[in-house]
Amino acid sequence: MSGRTALVTGATAGIGRAVAVRLAQEGADVIVHGRDAERGAEVVAEIEAAGGTARFLQADLGSTEDVLRLAEAAGEVDVLVNNAGIYKFQSTAEMTPELFDLHMNLNAKAPYLLVRNLVPGMIGRGGGAVVNIGTVAASVATSYTGIYAASKAAIEQLTRVWGAEYATQGVRINTVSPGPVRTPGTAADTATLNAIAAGMSAMGRVGEPEEIAEAVLFLASDRASYITGATLEVTGGRPAIGPKAD
Repeated sequence: MSGRTALVTGATAGIGRAVAVRLAQEGADVIVHGRDAERGAEVVAEIEAAGGTARFLQADLGSTEDVLRLAEAAGEVDVLVNNAGIYKFQSTAEMTPELFDLHMNLNAKAPYLLVRNLVPGMIGRGGGAVVNIGTVAASVATSYTGIYAASKAAIEQLTRVWGAEYATQGVRINTVSPGPVRTPGTAADTATLNAIAAGMSAMGRVGEPEEIAEAVLFLASDRASYITGATLEVTGGRPAIGPKAD
């Protein structure tokens, strides 16, 4: 990834932080995005202490104006990782219209705006890669995840459309779809997280942010040069349905 600039949204914690650190380890100049400047500075310091290069940009991706400002401030980007998002697990009756809008704005509209504004520059410079972070809940009915899952399903479909749209212009666009992952956001309820992993993952365990970062690195790199419009599940496999073999 040497000589390439990568913008990672939501890079101050969890999966985004692991992705930013991993891309920097491979030589990318990383733009760390987040809302908290203090946490952003910590990630930049971690990357620089390991010999990498990074800078922090602050933006609220729930605001169209802030998304456009981020795209402009980022400048020339070769790799875009759309990681930032929100997840509120509620029933349909509990989900408010305001929360619905927030899910769609953060999880679907912000990636759309960043792709719309940054991909033309990639094309002009000869190519690039976009990796969206989805969720296995977009394709598996999971209790209380309706609006979150719908917003991520939108990203999966946009990935397929964008993959075809930009296929001959040198830009590859793919999605990494994680299963249950241990992050600061999920650590508050370890018992529930482990229970979800036991039922959803064939391996029966929770994933780590660094394992998701490896998949992102692969899709962002030239090793994935013939892959676009794809969704790569990183879930520890799906369990088989039916009676277990003896």
